Amino acid sequence: MIASLGMYDMPHLRDAHDRLWAGIRTALGYGPDHLTRDGDPWTEWQASDLLLAQTCGLPYRARLRDQVTLVGTPDYDLPDCPSGYYFSYLIRRRDDPRSLRELSKRGVMAYNEPLSQSGWAAPVTHLAARGLRPKRIKQTGSHLVSIQSVLLKTADYAAIDAVTMLLWGAEDMDAVAYLEAFDTTEPTPALPYITALDRDPAPIADAVRTAIAAMSHEDRCDLRLKGLVDIPASAYLDLPIPPAP
Repeated sequence: MIASLGMYDMPHLRDAHDRLWAGIRTALGYGPDHLTRDGDPWTEWQASDLLLAQTCGLPYRARLRDQVTLVGTPDYDLPDCPSGYYFSYLIRRRDDPRSLRELSKRGVMAYNEPLSQSGWAAPVTHLAARGLRPKRIKQTGSHLVSIQSVLLKTADYAAIDAVTMLLWGAEDMDAVAYLEAFDTTEPTPALPYITALDRDPAPIADAVRTAIAAMSHEDRCDLRLKGLVDIPASAYLDLPIPPAP
């Protein structure tokens, strides 16, 4: 049986995620003793013995929609954002005054992967709405590497999941000082919790809610978790699938 909370499982947050999972397991009454880490996400998401995992909205609507069951969407209490939704920060270096239009024409946009709502679909949609598109792109493999690419000047701008940006920024405030979040994308449903297709999601959702409510104040602040929201599958599926890079 697989349980994984890997989407925001940064090193400084692993203990808090372990405690969150322990609370979910206790409330549910069964489940693996430990979270699965360092496995292949696609293998975990599609496993028949998946109990709980977190995926991204774009993989869900592009490939997983008929293979998994939605459990619920965590609410990360983001500023100026509906409950259970999130957005991307468009970042650049503070010493780079170029506008989004100038960056799109002459800069390099770092993105984590083609099947990322926050790193690829959101910025491409944001640019297209303004008659723009990224002229040069660089795939990095993760949001944190995209941030490093901008810091190290191997890329000029990137769209970073707001939750990732805030969780990372709380740990590395010195690096944040060199970056500027100069724009935001439109909010879309946040990264949902999922379970295997034939598993009843209701008791899992109840256990997640119970565990979040029982979290310590410190863990709640560290993970930014406020609660669990019921967002219908249609809210994910109605979003367009962007063209591949």
